[in-house]
Amino acid sequence: MKNYRKELWFNTPNRMDLIHITPDVDACVRESGIKDGFCLVNAMHITASVFINDNESGLHHDYREWLEKLAPHAPIDQYRHNNTGEDNGDAHLKRQIMGRSVMVAITDGMLDFGPWERIFYGEFDGRRKKRVLVKIIGE
Repeated sequence: MKNYRKELWFNTPNRMDLIHITPDVDACVRESGIKDGFCLVNAMHITASVFINDNESGLHHDYREWLEKLAPHAPIDQYRHNNTGEDNGDAHLKRQIMGRSVMVAITDGMLDFGPWERIFYGEFDGRRKKRVLVKIIGE
């Protein structure tokens, strides 16, 4: 059994951004040399997410609107978490909704997706450096 680990780093210009990272993860699979196994892609920060869905701009717009309705950033005093001096209570909730990580099978050296599936990094408290872990195990 082989294993591979790499960190992908992001510093988004906006508080909330959705970034298509499938090409980055594909590169990790190729670099790993693993032909059959599993790939974990995990947001390493509690205000960021990794998820799988369609790479379609209308859907991404809908996500932003929906998440902001579910957990609006302002007013910041609506979140008890922000009493600690933070202003990111909403980002923690958005991360919980969108999820921490995804696991994708690797078959014949490629990510084994269903139709239209792609991997995304969701940032909900951006404008600073954060990382995503890619961990691959297999043969």
